[in-house]
Amino acid sequence: MLSKWFRLLIDPFRRSIRNRLILTMVLLTVLPTLSVTLLAAENNRRTLEDEVIKTNLSNMKWTGTYLGDQFAQLNNLIYSMLISPSMNAYLSSDDNDALDFTEQRTILDTLTSLFYSAGNHVLGVELYMKERRMLLTINASQSDIDTVQGIPPRYAQLFERHEDFTIETQVDDASRFQLTRSINRFENQEKIGGISLSVQWGLFDKTMELIGRGNLQDVMIADKDGRIMYHPSHTPVSDEAIRVIAASGSEPAYVKTAGAYVFTNAIDPIGLKLVTIIPRSEINESSRATAHYGFIIGLISAAVSLLLAVLIAWRMAKPIVTLVRSMSGLNLIRDTEMTPVRRYDEIGLLENRLQQMALRIREHIRVEYSINLARKTAELKALQAQINPHFLQNTLQLIGSMLFSKQPAECYEVIRSLSDMFRYVIREPEDLASLQAELGHLSNYMLIQEKRFGNRLRFTMEVEEAAWDSKLPKLTLQPIAENALFHGLEPKKGQWELAVTVTREDGQVVIRIRDNGIGVVPEKLAELRARFREY
Repeated sequence: MLSKWFRLLIDPFRRSIRNRLILTMVLLTVLPTLSVTLLAAENNRRTLEDEVIKTNLSNMKWTGTYLGDQFAQLNNLIYSMLISPSMNAYLSSDDNDALDFTEQRTILDTLTSLFYSAGNHVLGVELYMKERRMLLTINASQSDIDTVQGIPPRYAQLFERHEDFTIETQVDDASRFQLTRSINRFENQEKIGGISLSVQWGLFDKTMELIGRGNLQDVMIADKDGRIMYHPSHTPVSDEAIRVIAASGSEPAYVKTAGAYVFTNAIDPIGLKLVTIIPRSEINESSRATAHYGFIIGLISAAVSLLLAVLIAWRMAKPIVTLVRSMSGLNLIRDTEMTPVRRYDEIGLLENRLQQMALRIREHIRVEYSINLARKTAELKALQAQINPHFLQNTLQLIGSMLFSKQPAECYEVIRSLSDMFRYVIREPEDLASLQAELGHLSNYMLIQEKRFGNRLRFTMEVEEAAWDSKLPKLTLQPIAENALFHGLEPKKGQWELAVTVTREDGQVVIRIRDNGIGVVPEKLAELRARFREY
């Protein structure tokens, strides 16, 4: 049953070249169109992904630098307090009792000046002295000096960790953080107190907006352990992203997780990390719109291509069918024995007829080939028989000038070389000449050229004795040397050199003609090599 249905399906294409042509053109138009649409959609997604990655890595680098500068400015505020004369006087005092009114006023004035010069985002300044148990607080609503019994938590944490500074988000207000720096005794670096600034995280909003692209990405600041310290959008952060943040280094980098792209960069010199999280769905959504329109255009193109394919295939097959019907009633060739054709479609009928026509065509080609070969042979002989009129004119002028300035023997040498060249061209009837005769003809030509150009031209020839009797077409080498002389050497200033070497390599005779001329420009050389490869 299956075989029957298979034959019914295949039979229309087996018996008709028209149906096969239609199917082939449909496949050749529809499949590439759909494939290109799919590739374009995927390429668009990858391009968008690469653009997002490169842009964010660059933005993370510069934003991290700006944040580091802002934290450095906060540190400089604390340093300005530490190096103030009133603080130095206080630290150098051996009196462990309460400060007198003048010293208290001086330090309070210094802290107040520090607070008001820090800007609107600094909400308070504290100074804690461990040995005197003094806590000085300056903010918009108070300016107090208190005596405390225990060490305040933020300073206790600083002392326990043996760190010079800490940055912690305030427990009671997540929009603020405390930048606390220790005060160390100069002699032994013992921690004797600390200064703390209460700062709004909003100080960094404009800087962090350098990365932002609307709702496309989530920007935050985390500590070195991956704990989120400032997160303006308050969107949930996955555990996988936190692990990536904790494992990140000091350079701008990114990690592609299951649901997002996580970009990180260290904020020097405080050890915090700038983090950007971009959901993968955002990139996929951006490319999905392009893919959607691409598929619509692709489907329209496929439908148009399908229609055109059917029309073109139908029109292309129609002449073939007409030709077959016409040829079936004709007997153009005499009866000859032919190989049976096992095809049943229109092409099978054409093969029967064309096999018979091929015999006559082959005979016609054979006749035409013989005629063309004879014509080409005559052209080659005519080409070999000619001598360049310019060369003959230059040689005669050379002989004429030598008669007045050279010895008769030298003049005779040039005349003899020219005579030998004429004799070689005219009196040698064979199509092939020995290498010895061909090199002799080349030597006569180069002797005339050496006399003409004097010491400027140097010609050398090296030939292995085993190659003397080799055969080659007559007048093969001299035109090559002439071409090298006029196209390679004449435009060149200075000494000219032309060398001919003949060797036997792997049972073959190899002839090399080299010159030190100007050579061939790369474009022309590439064109010539391409033409050689065609042959």
